[in-house]
Amino acid sequence: MERGMVILLTIQRISKQTGISVRTLRYYEEIGLLLPATKTDGGHRVYSENELKILQQIVFLKTLGFKLKEIQALLNNTWEWEASLDQQLTLLVEEQRKLQQMESAILGLKNASAIEESLLQKFIKLSNQEHGKKIAIRQKIFAASEMDLLSKLPNVNRNDPTSLEWIGLLGQLERLRNSRPETDSVQSIIKRMMEKTEADYEGNDEFLEKIWAIRKSPLKSEQIGLYPLEDEFMCFIEQAFKFYEENSQTLGNS
Repeated sequence: MERGMVILLTIQRISKQTGISVRTLRYYEEIGLLLPATKTDGGHRVYSENELKILQQIVFLKTLGFKLKEIQALLNNTWEWEASLDQQLTLLVEEQRKLQQMESAILGLKNASAIEESLLQKFIKLSNQEHGKKIAIRQKIFAASEMDLLSKLPNVNRNDPTSLEWIGLLGQLERLRNSRPETDSVQSIIKRMMEKTEADYEGNDEFLEKIWAIRKSPLKSEQIGLYPLEDEFMCFIEQAFKFYEENSQTLGNS
């Protein structure tokens, strides 16, 4: 439809061209956000290129997360663009941070499921722990030179190869916890754990002793943010390591 040099589009044409539903366009008119250029004698809404540009601005601002009332103020120049964009950027950064936390929590839950089935309450408790408090407790227990070693410990919230292998090894031990610690299948896993420990923490026996002492205490493990393992499972692991060490010494002396 043309009137002089002005091209007018029906609401159906606008809807088809922009992908915005007729119902939404009518709602925008109802709240005064986007008014049609005019109406025909039959009462049909028609829009000019100017309204089409405004609609494109509305769609763009919505993709940035602005609410309709905010968009209306922006289009009416009653709101400062720079300040509002800064505010929206802050909100988006915060939302991104929350999404990253959610991703980390989901990844942790997924990885932890390899260790044991009934873990949800433990994982929630660990995830809810205050980060600052956890760091403060770590600083009291470990020397400054040990903090870097602490950061290398496997973490269920990470997807790095080292963490994934440790999680996998613990998962295998969990499935064998009803076996005897000296069985070949258990000792094969313990051997790999010892190899990884020696490769990653060689010469840091004092640090490893601290970690093991903390590991055997569910409360201390929770305080510094280690994934909690059941006492029975820890006892099984300790017996398996003890047998491995005694057996290795015997072989070494023979």
